[in-house]
This record gives sequence, structure tokens and C-alpha cells, in this order.
Amino acid sequence: MESLRAKPVERAVLVGLNADVFTKQETASEASLDELEALLQTAGGECVAKVLQNRHTPDPHSFIGEGKAEEVKQILENEQAQMLIFDNDLTPSQIRALEDITGATVLDRSALILDIFAQRAQTREGRLQVELAQYQYLLPKLSGMGKSLSRLGGGIGTRGPGETKLETDRRHIRERIDRLRAELKEVRKVRAVQRERRIKNRVPVVAIVGYTNAGKSTLLNTLTDAGIPANNRLFDTLDTTTRRLRISDTMEVLLSDTVGFISKLPHHLVEAFKATLEELEYADLLVHVIDASDPDRDEHIEVVNSLITQLAKPGVPVIECYNKCDLEPDVPWGEDIVRISARTGAGLNDLLQLIEKRLDRGLHHAVFLLPYSMAGQIEVLHTQAQVESCEYEAEGIRVKAVCDEVLFGRLKAYLEEEHG
Repeated sequence: MESLRAKPVERAVLVGLNADVFTKQETASEASLDELEALLQTAGGECVAKVLQNRHTPDPHSFIGEGKAEEVKQILENEQAQMLIFDNDLTPSQIRALEDITGATVLDRSALILDIFAQRAQTREGRLQVELAQYQYLLPKLSGMGKSLSRLGGGIGTRGPGETKLETDRRHIRERIDRLRAELKEVRKVRAVQRERRIKNRVPVVAIVGYTNAGKSTLLNTLTDAGIPANNRLFDTLDTTTRRLRISDTMEVLLSDTVGFISKLPHHLVEAFKATLEELEYADLLVHVIDASDPDRDEHIEVVNSLITQLAKPGVPVIECYNKCDLEPDVPWGEDIVRISARTGAGLNDLLQLIEKRLDRGLHHAVFLLPYSMAGQIEVLHTQAQVESCEYEAEGIRVKAVCDEVLFGRLKAYLEEEHG
């Protein structure tokens, strides 16, 4: 990936197509164009105009029709813009046709998101994932990507694999994809070892999820002093950060920040970032951070819930955490809903209490009196439960512990009392 260089801000016209044949996920709207503008700003560009075209079906050649493409060409010339960015996904032939008509560089939404990820990835793992996603995106588009491949290092949409590699040897790219997948497989093995250690030590995992820019990193920083950059821009966090957090006197958890979700997230990215997102599959609890002040919050909740269904283990409990309630106090109430402001700290105690309550379900707070002949069970309790106290007395070993249903059933014959 090329490093960022100081350069003039690239000016772009944003275009979206609202077609009757499109699904809700595929179509463009004023709201999705506003989000596309925020993505462009994150990438370092400037939006000079927006065009929303309504058609029954997309034009197979130029997507928006040649007449509309000519109108867009005039806007580009009037605004002295060099780039055309579509809110929809385009085929290689449509990209080539639009570039021929307008004389501008043409990108689609997926290419723009990939570019942002290329800028943001900091760790080796993050860079591997981004590079894999870029190659997977570009491989089927090699024929006919036109100017998009000839502007190497020229700015937005050009960070990543170079022209020669892409145009001279498809086999080379496929081999590179295989190598990247193998390297990411090794990353997953390391994660699996870490996960097994956590399971052995009985440390619950709480994953923070949410739409991009909902305030996940700010929340993790406030709770754990993690020191993650938390800026008001999309996809500010790509690399997962995990920190220990003591919820109460009897409970400690691992709190993980995750990459933000977004509507129309390229499936290549979901696939490539599975090494990071697989943390969701093993999380004991999800905290879904929602921007209470977001005018499109209901749609964004739907996007996140859809991805949770795809990526998390079935039945995992979810807490809906409405953030920025200092800006918008009108939010729903419910059993698994909490209102907070990660910036001011308001409501965080309520969140911690709710996390403890949800993780505590299915656990037994018990006192066992074990005969000395069962002293070997003490080590089992230390590794598979949370031991609060262990006293060696004349009548036996009195152990106060928090344990799961399986271990509780095994030692129930020695139960002295159960509380909480």
C-alpha cells in the first residue's frame, strides 16, 4: 500500500441511482449520498455536487444513461472536478463507458471504502486483510477498468496493487490471494490459542459493535483508558483493540472494539475481515452502540442487526446502548436497553450493571464444603470458575465460587449454600 502524500484535495461529483428494480440495499437515496459524502471526506476528498438519478432500470452500458452522463460531464467541467463516485456498485464495462463519456476517473462505493481501509489499517493483520479485499475486488474487474488503473498513486482509489501486477498476470494475483489467505489463517490460529486461554481462565468476552462513527472507540476509551484515536469520521478504527475491564468486585471481562459496520459494506471486506470479525462469533455478550442523535438510526440499527445475525453465534445476548443521549434524550426504554453518553460518562454505571446482569444469567454463586479427599477439585474450580475465597477448616475445604451449570451440577452434593 502506498503511503499518503501531501497533495491537493481531490474534487468529486457524487452520483446515485434509485431504480425500481433495486433492493433497499442496492438503491441510492439522499441519505446514502450524504453518507457517501462523509466517506469521501474521510478519504481526503471534497464533494462539489450530488446527482440522484431515478430510473426504472439501470442502463446496462452507462448505468445512468448517456444523456444523464453528459449532464454529469458538464457538472464536472463547471466545478473543475476530476472524479466521479457512484453510490452503487458498477460493472467494469460501465466504469469504462462512464470514463469515456465524462473524461473523469470513475469509482464506485466499494472502491471508495476499500481506499479508506487502505489508509486506516495500522497493524500487519489489518494491512493483510485490506490487501486481500482489494485483490478480491479488482480481480474480476481487470478487463475494462480504464483510468482507474492508470492513475497509480494519483489519489483516492489508487492505493493498493499496481497496474503492472494487475494487468500482466492474473495467475500472479490469484497466487497472492492464496498467500494472503494462508497468512490470515495463521493469524486466526494465534487468536484461537488466545481464545482457548481465555475460556480456560473463564474470562467473559464482551464485543462492542455498531454502525461506523456511533462512538464505540470513545466508549472503550472511557471505560478502559485504551487510548484509541476517537475522531468524528467514518472507519476511524479498523484494528480490534481488547482491554480487561473490572465490572464489579466479582466479575472481570475482556472488552473488544470492532470495525464499524456500514450499509452496502463490500462483501469482500466482510470476507477479508473475518479474522477480526470472528471475535463476534465467540463473544459472550454484544454491546450494540447506537448513535441516538443519528437521523437515520433506525435504518442503521437494521444494518447492524443483519450483520450480527450473519457473524455472531446464535442466541448471544445483545444490549442496545444508545450513545450521545446528551444530544438526543428521546430513545426507547426496555429490559436490555441503556442510555449513555460515552463523552460525558453519563449512564456508564447503568451499562456496567446491565453487562454484569446479562453475563450472570446461568451462573451459580455458591459455597461448597469439600472433603479433603476431593482437594483436586480446588484446581478445577480455580481454572473453570471464579473463586472468591477458599478456607481450609477442620470439617473440610469451604470454597465460595461463581460457576456455570455444568460445574455446579458436578459439585451440587457438596453445596452448603447458594446466594445471589
